[in-house]
Amino acid sequence: MTVIDISPSVMQFLLAFIVVAPLLGAVAALLPAPPGLRGKNPDQAVLRHGVTVTGAVLIAAIVLATGFDHDQPATMQATTDISWIPALGVRIHLGIDGISLPLLLLTALLTFLCALYSYFKLPAGPSPKAFTALVLVLESGTLATFAVLDLLLFFLAFEMVLIPMYFLIARWGGDQRRAAAWKFILYTLLGSVVMLLGLLLIGLKSGTFDMVALATDNGRGLTTSVQVIAVLAIGVGLAVKTPMWPLHSWLPDAHTAAPTVGSVLLAGVLLKMGTYGFVRILLPIAPDGMRTFAPYLAAFAVVGIVYGSLACLALARNGAKGDLKRLIAYSSVGHMGFVLLGIATMTPTGVNGALFANIAHGLITGLLFFLVGAIKDRYGTADLDTLAGATGAALYGRAPRLGALLAFAAVASLGLPGLAGFWGEMLTLFGAYSPAEGLSRPAFRTFMAIGAFGTLLTAAYMLIVVRRVCMGEHTPHSQLSPDDRTPRPADAPGRPTAAGSPPQLADIQTYEAAAWTPLAALTVLAGLWPAILLGLTDPAVQKLLAGGKS
Repeated sequence: MTVIDISPSVMQFLLAFIVVAPLLGAVAALLPAPPGLRGKNPDQAVLRHGVTVTGAVLIAAIVLATGFDHDQPATMQATTDISWIPALGVRIHLGIDGISLPLLLLTALLTFLCALYSYFKLPAGPSPKAFTALVLVLESGTLATFAVLDLLLFFLAFEMVLIPMYFLIARWGGDQRRAAAWKFILYTLLGSVVMLLGLLLIGLKSGTFDMVALATDNGRGLTTSVQVIAVLAIGVGLAVKTPMWPLHSWLPDAHTAAPTVGSVLLAGVLLKMGTYGFVRILLPIAPDGMRTFAPYLAAFAVVGIVYGSLACLALARNGAKGDLKRLIAYSSVGHMGFVLLGIATMTPTGVNGALFANIAHGLITGLLFFLVGAIKDRYGTADLDTLAGATGAALYGRAPRLGALLAFAAVASLGLPGLAGFWGEMLTLFGAYSPAEGLSRPAFRTFMAIGAFGTLLTAAYMLIVVRRVCMGEHTPHSQLSPDDRTPRPADAPGRPTAAGSPPQLADIQTYEAAAWTPLAALTVLAGLWPAILLGLTDPAVQKLLAGGKS
């Protein structure tokens, strides 16, 4: 069933356009604008160009989704297969199925919302031309990662996003941005070198780099020892990007230093590239190797769940001087741990849960980083102790709609039933209860119990954040400093305007509402109607795990 009937050739064009258009748009952004398009403000004109290109890509992705045959989500659609480097057997092979389509839509949506947000709130830094071009190159690389079906093309697309993200952090970031950018690039490049060796090993031993052919073969052309080595090498590179504990330490620094849109794209789409690689490459192509490492992957995943939650609790406590952006970054380590646990079960239930949690994390954490960026702009800091304030008013009293949306995003992140965060975590825990044949049930049920405990820790730190940031911490009048007791004029930020009344902050602006509302609405939609995602992913996952057989 398709929403609208689109010919295969048009579907091919749409997918190719989605991948290539941002790259062409990046080149156009760096060229001098034609006289008629410069307008009165060239900086705004190039930012408007970014909104236009990302908007066109989003429209094309939506049209592609409407033309997608939902009765056959396990079949590759909109495929293009052209020989590129015959000597190496490398082909320009593109296609989408029920696994990649949601990630393609998520990437197109988040990049458009970031471009729209930046048009009104460009981060401090050098040329808007360079900023727009980098965001567009980043989008092209991410979309290509989810669309290509050749191992070497996957590697090229996987690496394509590193340089744009490095410069977004290093040139438009906050404090310690250069150190954070270097840490990001070194970790991911070292992981990628090891991953390339694993991809080459698979291609040379099997005689093809075609991911569809390899998935259909289901590892039968590879010995167990080759699969084990390939999974170890490729898994390290993917685990760095995910990020999996203990290869995660680049992430909190990168998020803390990155500009708002950089954090949204990093959490919303770049982390998904690693987990997508586990599902698209390792599960179907090297199943015996994955079965060998699955218990270790699950163990690292649940350690990451608990570690990320404990780190968030430490940052959230009173007097810890914790940074709210850093806290959300550590929460991503925990949430991506659930994704890895679902993949490690090697069951349809667990892998579907992992894919659902991927999309939910992109929506919810993308919204959280937008909100934290807005709060930092208003207060001038993301320090939790400062945000809690001394008047007891905090966000609910100063910017009530902003406070309410932050509370919504927080409860969605902790997995409240009825919102998107719930289903992914629940399905991964169900998958761990009954893992694939050949995996230890007692071990995975232990991992399930630890993961369930992690959900309680997640609820604890998120509720502490909501209480402190939205409600504030009341300090008795006698303990306030003389400055805090003295009424100040309304234009003095952070001071009372009258005895007992908090100063007002700018509440949600129109452009902020435009950028954030789609994420909040989709979080509710996916929570109330999970079949909208599971109906796409389940048949494709079933086929993937069955070795290409539906």
